Parts: sequence; structure tokens; C-alpha cells
Amino acid sequence: MAKFIFVAGGVMSGIGKGVSTASIGRILASRGFRVTAVKIDPYINVDAGTMNPIEHGEVFVTDDGMECDQDVGNYERFLDINIPRDNYMTTGAVYQTVINRERNLEYDGRCVEVVPHIPEEVIRRLDAAAKKSRADFVMVEIGGTVGEYQNLIFLEAARMLHLERPGAVLFVLVSYLPVPKIIGEMKTKPTQHAVRLMNGVGIQPDIILARSTHALDEPRKKKISIFCNVAASDVISAPDVTTIYDVPINFERDGLGNRILEKFNIRKKQNGGKLKEWAAMVKRASRASMPIRIGIVGKYFSTGTFTLSDSYLSVIEAVKHAAWLENRKPEITWLDAEAYEKNPRAVEELKKYDGIIVPGGFGSRGVLGKIRAIEYCRRKKIPFLGLCYGLQLAVIEFARNVCGIKDAHTTEIDPKTKNPVIHTLPEQVMLIQEKRMGGSMRLGAYTCEIKKGTKAERAYRAPIVSERHRHRYEVNNEYREELEKNNFIVSGLNPERNLIEIMELKGHPFFLGTQAHPELKSRPLHPHPLFQAFIRAAKMHR
Repeated sequence: MAKFIFVAGGVMSGIGKGVSTASIGRILASRGFRVTAVKIDPYINVDAGTMNPIEHGEVFVTDDGMECDQDVGNYERFLDINIPRDNYMTTGAVYQTVINRERNLEYDGRCVEVVPHIPEEVIRRLDAAAKKSRADFVMVEIGGTVGEYQNLIFLEAARMLHLERPGAVLFVLVSYLPVPKIIGEMKTKPTQHAVRLMNGVGIQPDIILARSTHALDEPRKKKISIFCNVAASDVISAPDVTTIYDVPINFERDGLGNRILEKFNIRKKQNGGKLKEWAAMVKRASRASMPIRIGIVGKYFSTGTFTLSDSYLSVIEAVKHAAWLENRKPEITWLDAEAYEKNPRAVEELKKYDGIIVPGGFGSRGVLGKIRAIEYCRRKKIPFLGLCYGLQLAVIEFARNVCGIKDAHTTEIDPKTKNPVIHTLPEQVMLIQEKRMGGSMRLGAYTCEIKKGTKAERAYRAPIVSERHRHRYEVNNEYREELEKNNFIVSGLNPERNLIEIMELKGHPFFLGTQAHPELKSRPLHPHPLFQAFIRAAKMHR
């Protein structure tokens, strides 16, 4: 029978529940256990696909096409496995299933209630995820923080499962301990309140992960132990670290892996969870000192006066993975595409960078600025990597400025354009007209045949690859001959539908765009080949 470890947050969101969940999973996996992870989002949205990335962060896409929370990406990167769609649920998805079942008379005429029927559906989904992965341990991250109305049904599901299966459920609270500058002392009171809120819904945390800017000291650990009803050895220090990949090693210093196994009464495995390969990767990252400067031209990172990076989380991590493998310290800078629209000469700042990435996105805002940035990279021989929309805009730029098709455009922005070098996928036309937008894009993993003698082939070292997608628009094959005649060649093609997947420019150090999202498949132990090739080109440019 699978063991379930529920991870909830206290005090405030955004303090690292996802990384903590993934790190515990990494520790257990390093000891030879089979581990999977589930994310629960307390939103009415059926999936994450319709959520604004500035508000919610990056939309991660699984191999089987689920649009989900960015934490699923952390699970994949830490556990080095592909997470299936079964491992993501929202309030909306759970309610939708229960309502459909009621409509189909599957409750035999009983009154369907929030409790117990909604929590029972949550438990059914958790069991399905455990069964599909044949997991020894199922990590379950509950979104939000304790005390919020939105996640009460999921906490209730956790409580019910704990009651049903004694010895098979463990609760972890990730709580923030502030160190007010004016006081200069770490404060435990917010964590005490968070524990009381958990107690109020019938749950006592077994382990508390004490997140803070500083490592937890003994007086604070003892205080949390006394007032939160846990052993001092169950209060684990979780200070800020250089990279998120340090977290599993930090947790093990406090003996977290052993405490979990002791609580489940599981004998420790002989290999002892040394995390050797993981530790070697972390050491390599910490020793990289020579900088490599990468600019990301986007529009999903500003909220008021604050700059957020979560909108492009997988891109950032993929850059790090590849840079560390090349013994380089990545210096990533956010470049606002809209600034290049207002001031065309502003693109000259790109010459400061060793490589430029134009990531995915939607809509017309910032498009002209991105096109100007792409043109500058093409002309000045700066290594360029275009992801999804980045490829499409590179095609538009090239068609306009090299092929002489001055009105070349995408039907996403101009449905009536006379030269749709980027056009709507046939199956998407009706969906867009009928506004059936949720979960209806070209999603998940698709096959790509790599052309011999290209940069793509030298990167992948394989004739056929599989990459994940999330888009409605595609490079128009009617313009392929004109583009290739001018040396912007197709180096990757989907064999089933003859769709253009990768294009690259001959005679340029590195100018490559892909319709896919390769960043979603990059792992710290296995950096993605395209990002590796891009970083190598950036090294040469530097």
C-alpha cells in the first residue's frame, strides 16, 4: 500500500511548498523507493491553461497534454520522471467529475454533498495516481495556505484518508519564520498560528519545515517544538539557498529522510540516500564562476513595480542546467519587449548579451518589440533561441526583412493578413470561432524528425525526438520554399502531419527556433540538447 505525504503551507504562499515536496521526493527516491507527486490547486479553473501567467506563474504541460501548475515541472526535474495528467487536480476538475457522476445517476439517488463526496473524489484520484505509478510514496502538495476557505475540502480529504489508513499518511507543514529587520530576531508566532489553524481542521503536522532567510537555531527549534506539539527533531531548518537544488541536501543534514522512514516504521535501505549524483551536480553549479549573460525578451514578468520570474520558470531552469554543464554561471536578464516598441534603438542593448531567448506567449502586446530583437540578433550574429511564439515571430521577421514579404504576419494577430506565414492549425479554426479555448490547443508530446547535417541534428544526436507542445498556430508550409531558398531551413518536421517543428538559419552561429517547448523536458541531471547547443554557441560568442 502506498504511503501518502501531504505538504501544506502556512503563513503565506510562494515560500517553496513545491520545491519542498519535490525535495522530499528526491530524498526518498535516492533511497531506492518509487516516488510520484500530485499537485492540488484550489481554483475553480478545470486546469491551469486559462490562468494568467503573471498571476499564477508558468503553465507547465505534461507529455500527455495536461496544462498544469508549474510545481509539476519541479516534480519532474527533481524526481527525473514524467508526471502524468492524473497527478494534477483543481477544485473545478473535482467538482466537475462529481457533478457529472450525479447527472449519470451514479450516486443511486442519494443527496450529493460537499462532504463526504468531494473529499472522496479527491481520495479516489490520489489512489488512481498511486496505482498508475506503482508508487511506494505519493507526495501530495496542497496549494494555498492553511486557513483559506478554498483548500478546506482537500485538507478534509487528507484528514479522512489519515483516519481510514492509520500509519499510511504523514503531514508536513511548510511555514515561514520572518526575521523583521527592525527587530533582528526570527519570530515563531506566525508558525504557531499556522499549526493551530491546521489543528482546527483536525490535522496535526508530523513535520514542520521552517522556511526563513536564515538557518533555524536551537532556541527557535525548541520553541516551535513546545508550542506546536512536535518533537524538536521533527522541526527541519529550511533557510534560503543558492539554488533550489541545494534543498534536498539541506534537508538531509537535518535527518529528514530518516525521520520520515521512522514515522512510517519503514526499514532504512542500504544505499542510505547519499544523493551522490545530485550532490555532484549541485557542487558543479556552485563552482561555476565564469559568467554567461543570457537575455530573455518577454512580457509576462511585470506586476506593478515588481518583476517576477515564475512566468518563464522552466526556461530559466533549462538555461541553468545547460550553463552548469558547461561550467558557466548563468546571468539572466529580463528584457521588456514593449520597451523596444516604444524605442526601436533600445534593441542595441542586446549586444551586451552572449545569447538571447524569445520564449512562448500569446497575443499582440510586445510582438513588434520581439520582432525587432530577433532582427537585431540575426543581423549582429548573436546566438538566438526561439521557443514556440519565438519561432513564429522569427519566421515573420525573416519573411518581412529578408524574403521581402513586407506584410507577412500571423493570423493570431491579423486574421485577414494576405501573407499568413503563420496560420491557424485546421482543427483550431472551429474551436476559436466557438470560443472553446480551455484544454483545446495542440498539447503534449509529438514526434519530430531531425534533418541530417543541421545544428538540430548535432544538438540532439538522434534522427527522431519527442517534444511537448502548447499552441494553436503553426508555420505555413506554403511559404516554406521561399524561406528555405533564403537559407532559413526546416531542420525538424512532424512526420504524421508534415508540420514544421524546427527552423534554423544557415551561416549564423546559432539562430534556431522550435515550435515546441523543449524547456519542459530539461532536467538538472539531464540538460536539454537544444539549450546545451545554445549555451555552447553563447560561450563562443562571448
